[in-house]
Amino acid sequence: MNQSLFDSHRLGDLVLPNRVVMAPMTRVRAASGGLATPSMATYYAQRATAGLIVSEGVQPSLVGQSNPGTPGLYTDEQVASWRPVTAAVHANGGRIFAQIMHGGRVSHPDTTGLRPVGPSAVAAVGDVFTPSGPQPAPMPRALETAEVPEHAESYAAAARRAVDAGFDGVEIHGANGYLISQFLSSNANLRTDRYGGSLANRVRFAVEAVAATVDAVGAARTGIRLSPGGTFWGIEERDVPELYALLLAELARLEPAYVHLEGTADEEVLVALRRAWPGTLIMNPSLPMSAKQVERADADRWLGLGAELISFGRAYLSNPDLVERLRTGAPIAPADEATYFQGGDTGYLTYAAFQHAA
Repeated sequence: MNQSLFDSHRLGDLVLPNRVVMAPMTRVRAASGGLATPSMATYYAQRATAGLIVSEGVQPSLVGQSNPGTPGLYTDEQVASWRPVTAAVHANGGRIFAQIMHGGRVSHPDTTGLRPVGPSAVAAVGDVFTPSGPQPAPMPRALETAEVPEHAESYAAAARRAVDAGFDGVEIHGANGYLISQFLSSNANLRTDRYGGSLANRVRFAVEAVAATVDAVGAARTGIRLSPGGTFWGIEERDVPELYALLLAELARLEPAYVHLEGTADEEVLVALRRAWPGTLIMNPSLPMSAKQVERADADRWLGLGAELISFGRAYLSNPDLVERLRTGAPIAPADEATYFQGGDTGYLTYAAFQHAA
């Protein structure tokens, strides 16, 4: 029997009241020092009717920061700043995971004061955001073999802090050309040690990051987001079906709460990965950063193909009451793209719930 978008679902120790997930989206509204703000608490609390909220990407270390204006989870001050955010979501009846995002080579010394690191000395393709505007992605420093485990462990350290800050769990960002995606890649990862070359070696860093996080906060509080075949920041991946089938088989032994897939591969590949994954699958049918937003028809279709949960990104920017709009068929309000990354509360807290006729 196909599930409805509005059925409940058990995710680890949580019971989600519906199958609508708010996807992680960068909003660059954090304060200096990577601190969460009162406006961020309001923003997430407005959207607490989602079955699950996944926060914007949160850096696990200074060198892991990709963009200016993003929040962190590596200092006591950052942990304290997140507590009002998670408390506001919980007060409104919601559940929230922190997405832990290490940018790897997608960063810049002007943003962090540090040279970016990556699996190999191969620069990302394109301009990265910096405090003074877009600049060409710099050449990263290739991590030494002995250094790699500490970066895998950084996800776990941030996860401990996330739980301390009141998050219900964490999503490890393994997608979109960031550090884990770079290790999975066949052109960003040119290593010849145990972290490069064969498919088994290319998935090793992702598995170690998830294993460390499961050890730190428990499998029920750990998810991972993946973009099979994605080409973000110049990433290429060879043998996508085999690569991700192997990765999911390795992850299945760790029993994380979920895998979150983006619609970056052919449907045949994505359906095969659904069949290969024994746990909860969150599906986002739309390409990230594309103009198309996930619609109700997309959600129903993927529920029919076996996904348990559906994540909505763009639609959540301007529709804090998205679950109710989907339930009633109310129109989905468009978002003002000019406000995505401009900072401030306009285009952030200024979208209202739909007013039904009396």
